[in-house]
Amino acid sequence: MKVTCMVHTKLPTRHGEFKLLGYRDVAGVEHMVLTRGEIAAIDGPAPLVRLHSECLTGDALGSYRCDCGEQLDAALHAIDEAGRGILIYVRGHEGRGIGLMNKLRAYALQDTGEDTVDANTRLGLPVDARDYHQSAQILRDLGIEQVRLLSSNPAKQAALEAQGIAVEARIRLNVADRLENSGYLATKRARMSHDAPPERNTWDTLADGCLPDGALSPGDEALVERYAPLLEAGPQLVIAQLGQSMDGFIASRTGDACFVTGELDREHLHRLRALVDAVIVGAGTVQADDCQLTVRAVSGANPVRVVIDPHARIPHTTTVLTDETTPTLWLVGAEANTPEALSPHVAVHRFKHEEDFEPAAILGFLAKKGLRRVLVEGGGLTVSRFLHAGVLDRLYLTTAPLLVGDGVPGIRFEGTDALSGALSAPVRRFVFGEDICTEFNFTATLPLAAQGPNQQDQSAGKH
Repeated sequence: MKVTCMVHTKLPTRHGEFKLLGYRDVAGVEHMVLTRGEIAAIDGPAPLVRLHSECLTGDALGSYRCDCGEQLDAALHAIDEAGRGILIYVRGHEGRGIGLMNKLRAYALQDTGEDTVDANTRLGLPVDARDYHQSAQILRDLGIEQVRLLSSNPAKQAALEAQGIAVEARIRLNVADRLENSGYLATKRARMSHDAPPERNTWDTLADGCLPDGALSPGDEALVERYAPLLEAGPQLVIAQLGQSMDGFIASRTGDACFVTGELDREHLHRLRALVDAVIVGAGTVQADDCQLTVRAVSGANPVRVVIDPHARIPHTTTVLTDETTPTLWLVGAEANTPEALSPHVAVHRFKHEEDFEPAAILGFLAKKGLRRVLVEGGGLTVSRFLHAGVLDRLYLTTAPLLVGDGVPGIRFEGTDALSGALSAPVRRFVFGEDICTEFNFTATLPLAAQGPNQQDQSAGKH
């Protein structure tokens, strides 16, 4: 089987820009190839390669009957992270090679209780009709003789090796099973020799939005106790996190904030990021810290970054505008000047009125975009505004054993003349090394007799 490269172009995606090549095989079937970096480089490990079989329902329509669309997304992300790799989108492989209509007929049989293997055989069709001659030919045309294969399917490795392509390693993409496709994937593992996923630890389960079953170690019990309330809160949640010195500063008077709290508190912050849809920061935080706002210390999905910047004053070279790891929403005023050319991961949203920047209005805007679980991360002014507006469900305030004396303040808002009117809520405390994290639960209702008059007003107004 021979293939011919028909066209070269480029394709900007949310995973960055790829070189895009179009191939046609001798049967007239057309295939797409996305490449990143120096794929034929001699030094270093073999390039990451994904042979992705066409799946209209999964790739284009987001079906959860299979995991194809999520595998495609995870493969592009892995290649982007590595900075070097190849994705071959193999057309003619719909339904493991039986075609779209036959795949839908197999779906109908699966609806009656057949598994994916028996459904094919009942239709008189092969369990897997795919071949990978075209993929091997494409790799050779690209100058590739050795690969690191992104796949859980040993048959793909065997097919490439039979065509003379060496597989240096086979790497499983980290895509979790879903309730809708767990039976389908279990059948592929039991009857088609696909790799089983590694055992998931307690945090991985929590990061997937689920509570673990069975007995837990003391350390895992502590994780569940700390974060289960955030999962049980449902699809709508607004939390905030801030680390400050014992005298209430998040940075020195020069702006140095590296680091107020310790490593365990930063790990806690990354866990909070992994449990929300979006993370909000103000322009001052971006200017001072050039923050990434991604999940790095633990496993989990990156939230969408939301930058509140009415005057568009953050530097155009800042990480949130140049790092394509996760989307960024840049909230600016109607007259703010923004660059004409921005990375594809950045979406600029112009608010016409000053009140559009009020905390409740911003949360309403995000909710319309499906971003209902939100972390307000910084800085002190932004967290204080959301706290004072009464829109926070929980606040995590970590204090470090430092006395700064003078600097950038943390929590500050217009208070009351009498301590009886101070804002309060049920709390829990967690020890993070030398730091103490206090969690304020503003969703819990205190007995009215225990509340000051201002607090009663806030409780009534929020809920």
